[in-house]
Amino acid sequence: MDFITNLAAYVIPFVIVLTIIVFVHELGHYWVARRCGVRVEVFSIGFGRELFGWNDRHGTRWKISAIPLGGFVKFFGDADATSNADNTAVAAMSDAERRVSFHHQPLGARTAIVAAGPVANFIFAILIYAGLFSLVGQPFTPPVVGSVVEGGAAEAAGLMPGDRILSADGTEIQRFEELRAFVGLRAETPIDFRILRDGEELSITVVPQRVDVADGLGGTQRVGQIGIRTAGVEFVRHDPATAVVQAVRETWQVVANTFTYLGRIVAGRESGDQLSGPLGIAKMSGDVAKASWLGLVSLMATLSVAIGLINLFPVPMLDGGHLLFYGVEALRGRPLGERAQEYGFRIGFALVLSLFLFATWNDLNRLPIFNFLTGLFS
Repeated sequence: MDFITNLAAYVIPFVIVLTIIVFVHELGHYWVARRCGVRVEVFSIGFGRELFGWNDRHGTRWKISAIPLGGFVKFFGDADATSNADNTAVAAMSDAERRVSFHHQPLGARTAIVAAGPVANFIFAILIYAGLFSLVGQPFTPPVVGSVVEGGAAEAAGLMPGDRILSADGTEIQRFEELRAFVGLRAETPIDFRILRDGEELSITVVPQRVDVADGLGGTQRVGQIGIRTAGVEFVRHDPATAVVQAVRETWQVVANTFTYLGRIVAGRESGDQLSGPLGIAKMSGDVAKASWLGLVSLMATLSVAIGLINLFPVPMLDGGHLLFYGVEALRGRPLGERAQEYGFRIGFALVLSLFLFATWNDLNRLPIFNFLTGLFS
């Protein structure tokens, strides 16, 4: 009984969060497709065998499927869940059918339909952040040095208590939380700080030290730290307009930090062992849900941004891969050939599967999974 209770504490929050994010993503595709006059045959949350579903008056099958790790919208003319064309059926369509077929829509309409999923994820995240910042408050601690850790990078560079960080490598810093995130992704990399000290602006270069900190998943995470502390965290409630502005800024920070981390991996400055897969996200969701439902809502916003961003990567099979093909079509004046698209989707499937397996392997090594599973049975 304890095992069932512990398992539910992780699985239920994970499934709820992922289901909502996937629903929002697919709803973006669905809504724009309907506005463009495209017939939507299937709207599925999850993959595999259908658990239950219903048909609406437009003929769309809405269903919940057995594997809750994603979802898809299948348009009229699609051969499968990845929106590959059923070329035989497409070629044999009547004029009336062509008008509601996804693959007979103008390039602009197809682009809008595909891009709508990730865009919906970004909008959803902004709405969540704005709601939290209006109703609960935003962590908004001024980026002022409260104390300097002895022997740390800040002390070596000459930072002093009372210094206010204005910018880092030209990026404006409004909050201590932004400073922490910026520094955390730049271990052992010089950062040019613009600071305000006694009314005078100064430039100081600091090289963050690489340290291991608890990641909240039972393991550690290597991040950059400069060795300064603030007096404490403040929560500032914003009016709706300011909350939206700060929500957009927060969403952009998630995107920018993701690109920074991926760029450092490519440059060989970071390893990819911090990437999380389904097990890691499930563990994180359960732990956050135990601590606070507000934390779970905030995590949902962050994951929504991440899923929207990942889907924009130019990898065939993802939305970004379709957009890449449409870009090539715009340049060539005609679509890529069937064989080129087929090979592209095969490569894309291999890349997505490899990333999934790599992230899952990280989870197994980092949780550590055996301790996690032992905890479920305890």
